[in-house]
Amino acid sequence: MSTRQVSNRNDPVIESRDQLVEPMAKGEKPREAWRIGTEHEKFVYRTADRAAPSYSEPGGIRDLLLALQDYGWTTILEDSDTGPNVIAMGGPDGAVSLEPAGQLELSGAPLENLHQTCAETGRHLAQVKTIGDKLGLAYLGMGLWPDKTREVLPIMPKGRYDIMLRHMPRVGSMGLDMMLRTCTIQTNLDYSSEADMVRKFRVSLALQPLATALFANSPFLEGKPNGFLSYRSHIWSDTDPARTGMLPFVFDEGFGYERYVDYMLDVPMYFVFRNGRYIDAAGQSFRDFLDGKLPALPGEKPTRSDWIDHLSTAFPEVRLKSFLEMRGADGGPWSRICALPALWVGLLYDQTALDAAWDLVKDWDMDGREALRASVPKLGLDAPLPGGGTLRDIAAEVLSIARGGLAARGKLNDAGDNETGYLQPLDEIVATGKTPAERLLDLYHGTWGGTVEPIYEAKSF
Repeated sequence: MSTRQVSNRNDPVIESRDQLVEPMAKGEKPREAWRIGTEHEKFVYRTADRAAPSYSEPGGIRDLLLALQDYGWTTILEDSDTGPNVIAMGGPDGAVSLEPAGQLELSGAPLENLHQTCAETGRHLAQVKTIGDKLGLAYLGMGLWPDKTREVLPIMPKGRYDIMLRHMPRVGSMGLDMMLRTCTIQTNLDYSSEADMVRKFRVSLALQPLATALFANSPFLEGKPNGFLSYRSHIWSDTDPARTGMLPFVFDEGFGYERYVDYMLDVPMYFVFRNGRYIDAAGQSFRDFLDGKLPALPGEKPTRSDWIDHLSTAFPEVRLKSFLEMRGADGGPWSRICALPALWVGLLYDQTALDAAWDLVKDWDMDGREALRASVPKLGLDAPLPGGGTLRDIAAEVLSIARGGLAARGKLNDAGDNETGYLQPLDEIVATGKTPAERLLDLYHGTWGGTVEPIYEAKSF
């Protein structure tokens, strides 16, 4: 989730609708300036007892963050009633931040190619593993805590999380699970124009369930199979319907920046950030804020930064800010951290591949897309496609399109290899027909003898 660092007192007050469209319109970039941003989260646990460490305990999350200073990272602080807290670290590889229950996230820098993305990931993992060895910490690459209840998990001292933790139970039954018990991998990509954004938004939204299936990695809850392959994805089905889902309007004729602004104006607020503190505005209306009638700040009107903050509080399967965020994948091991951006870069950053992917999904109706999204957390590659068949029937074709898109980019590493090799983990899943979650279930029912204990050795970084 986003980390705010300072209040921007000199921000322009929003006076016109053009200012609401501006962040998205300003995201337009020529093809040569397109970049790849990759975000990935992992669970942190103590090696001594496999418990999730608290923020302030010796060798806990705060100490983990501060230890990154040895690698050139700098602290990002947030005020609290007890003084400033370190809530993130900034550096050349982006930002390392803490999620609500201490999950550790790298929000990577915008990079030119997948070789750089994987190098960045490798540097980050090497750093935090070295620190972990000193502090007695390790990292689990899963989409869901396989054995932890909500009650045993710590809460990180971050103002926006306090607000969200209070608000989530009012709007859904699983919002707290989303915050406390899940990890994801995300990819952020650019567009050249409003029309390019629309085509990429539609393709990535339609195919997001395939990413969910290929990366499904959360089949256990509190030590037992939960009946799903991606329980993380299932959690989003009852987190907060006002800010999640498949966004049917994206496929409507005439969709563009203006329509997304309308959607975001209808998404209830969480907070307003003032003077280094988060003010609770949960459930209040940004439209009222524009009229100076926000109960949390009566008489005040929003600034540009308030709108940027608000854009970060919607959680659909694909999200638009000044770039597009692919949000459908479970957390997982190093190879799949590289594979997710490979999939989406291959599909979206080459025009021939983008057109081919659109041809594959353009005739799907909205009811079919919604049914696919609803069924994929449980069924994975066997989820039914609109019009017949299953995801399994198109998976190889989609990967072939992505491979062609990556080959056409011609981005080579020092050994002369292009970017197509990063799809290999997905090729293996399609070839075997088994998602990562199904492999884990086979182990659970087989050599693991009905316990998830071995998962820490098998799936830690």
